[in-house]
Amino acid sequence: MSIDPISDILTFIRNANMDGKKVVKIPSTNIIENIIKLLLREGFLENVRKHQERGKKFLVLTLRHKKTEKRRFTNILNLKQISRPGLRIYSKSKRIPRILGGIGIVILSTSHGILTDREARLEGIGGEILCYIW
Repeated sequence: MSIDPISDILTFIRNANMDGKKVVKIPSTNIIENIIKLLLREGFLENVRKHQERGKKFLVLTLRHKKTEKRRFTNILNLKQISRPGLRIYSKSKRIPRILGGIGIVILSTSHGILTDREARLEGIGGEILCYIW
C-alpha cells in the first residue's frame, strides 16, 4: 500500500468491479473498515468478511453485479476520490454536495466518525469529503 490507503482501496474495488470479479481481498485498517461498513449498509456491497493471514488482517468483499443480456455483468458501482494527501477538501454541513440528486452518497470524515452525507446533514456537522460513490 502507498501513502494514501483510501485511494488504494477505492482503486482495488474499482478495478475488480470493472473486471467483473465478484470477490476482492483488501488490507484492513480502522478507517477502511468504517468506509466498507458504510458501503455495505448503503447496499453497494453484498457481503464483507474479516480474514487473517500470517498475522495480517484483510477484508474480503463480495461486490454487487447486475446481469444483462449483452454482457455477463454490468458495473453498478462508481467511486471517485475527492480529498487526497496533497489537497484536503472540507465542507460545511449546508454545503455538502448531492450526488445524482441524492442517489449517490458522499463519504465524510467528521468529528463524529465516518458518515454519509445524509447522516452529516441530519447531525448538522461538516467535515473532510473523502469520496463520492454512485
